[in-house]
Amino acid sequence: MSKITAGAKNLITDIQGLQIGHAVDAGARTGVSVIVPDTPAVIAASISGGGPGTRETDALKPETLVARADAIVLSGGSVYGLDAASGVTSAMGAQGRGFATGAPKPSPIIPAAILFDVANGGDKDWGDTPPYNALGRTAYENLSRDFALGNIGAGFGAGAGGLKGGLGSASSVLDGKVKIGALIAVNPLGSVVDEAGRFWAQSLALEVDGTPEFGLAKLDGQMADATAHPMQGSKIAAALTNTSIGVVATAADLSVAEATRLAIMAQDGLARAIRPVHTPFDGDAIFVLATGAEKLAEADDMRPLALAELGALAADCVSRAVARGVFEAETLGDMQAYRARFED
Repeated sequence: MSKITAGAKNLITDIQGLQIGHAVDAGARTGVSVIVPDTPAVIAASISGGGPGTRETDALKPETLVARADAIVLSGGSVYGLDAASGVTSAMGAQGRGFATGAPKPSPIIPAAILFDVANGGDKDWGDTPPYNALGRTAYENLSRDFALGNIGAGFGAGAGGLKGGLGSASSVLDGKVKIGALIAVNPLGSVVDEAGRFWAQSLALEVDGTPEFGLAKLDGQMADATAHPMQGSKIAAALTNTSIGVVATAADLSVAEATRLAIMAQDGLARAIRPVHTPFDGDAIFVLATGAEKLAEADDMRPLALAELGALAADCVSRAVARGVFEAETLGDMQAYRARFED
């Protein structure tokens, strides 16, 4: 069988037809990311954490009226951050983008998820005007197919266990085609590394331009120590300040039900990269966005097998995105960067 490689950018935007925008409020230590397909796409969600914060996820179910959505918003800010999607909604609606209802303006369908970064030491004294609506608008104005990782967008104020978290992305190519892209804002209770700095996802790292996409050279070939206490390196002293959220993208022509199964399988990527995960204190949510530009399989009876392969790729890609988000993050306040802790 053929080997998996990374896409040209090793970003979610290796899937054609996607743009990503980011905005940050450095003073408040928070940010927003928006993922926008060129045309409305099938979008589904899997929510496995015990403390989620989401918007419009009910509208993504197979039995509902709307089969496609216009964008996905990932935001810091806990409940306040859900207003970022309102900012994007207003901006898209003003452009005439959204679900046609016969009203003067269409209704953009924009599911969203939030993570908790409001206790990270930033200035949250915003009175009765949280910054998220404006951040959502700014992120939408900044749409691009290229972006940095780490302290950016929804990952700006994130913390991963005892380390600085961040925004990570990766893509997977198989048989010459970009099959999967992932974008994860990494802010879990659990740790992404063991005590020595070995990533739980290290066995999944790919060679990109001759070097591993994450991890330190001195730790190459070493396995993380799974005999350590499961809460080692976690945010146990600040258990409510968590949640990892993200998007998996594919060009396959998935149905809503198939996209939902893909989202469920993609959650396994969080489980391979974070220890522990899906706790009562995390609101872990993964969206799947399927542009429909390519057939999942040539014959209908081959679709389940092709979906299983896609799900396996998605889980691995999510794990890599998690590790890249932490590996590329920079120290912010009391949250120490991975390389600052382990590189010496």
